[in-house]
Amino acid sequence: MTVDAPGSEVLLETSRLLLRPWRVDEAAVQRELWTERDPRVPPHRRIDADGHPTVEELEAAIRTHKVWSTGLLAVERKAVGDVIGYCGLVDSGRGAAGEPELAFELLRRVWCQGYATEASRAVLEWARSSGYERLWATVWDWNTASRRVLAKVGFTETDRKEVDAVHGTTLFTTKRL
Repeated sequence: MTVDAPGSEVLLETSRLLLRPWRVDEAAVQRELWTERDPRVPPHRRIDADGHPTVEELEAAIRTHKVWSTGLLAVERKAVGDVIGYCGLVDSGRGAAGEPELAFELLRRVWCQGYATEASRAVLEWARSSGYERLWATVWDWNTASRRVLAKVGFTETDRKEVDAVHGTTLFTTKRL
């Protein structure tokens, strides 16, 4: 795996994947992720009754929001050249200052092929080389696949939980780098 220097445009590479900033013409992939989300995911993270967010709205977000260039990186399969989701670090405001959250989401058609684990490991190495000492991640209690990925890359569940009677319990996990 190769990792770029902190402070420059992020490009992470593994044997099978490139993690890099999103391109505007890849907004349709983001919309596909929105359409595939489990119905237990809160409504503000799913396509609404009016069809929002649209591809055009997601294109605008890629153009204007820094998170799509430095935080949530596009995950591209090198052999095929297609974008299959995202993985990266975000500051969601729910963790301690200076401890970003690992986040990932991949298209259903590529689940169970090790891509989430591989991408997460690349992001963890990037975080370590950038000077972070600890990361955290949240996961729904019902999302067993993501819980397995987090366990594989060394996150441990904490006692902190946020219970939502409608959508399930959010579990908080951490990892020392």
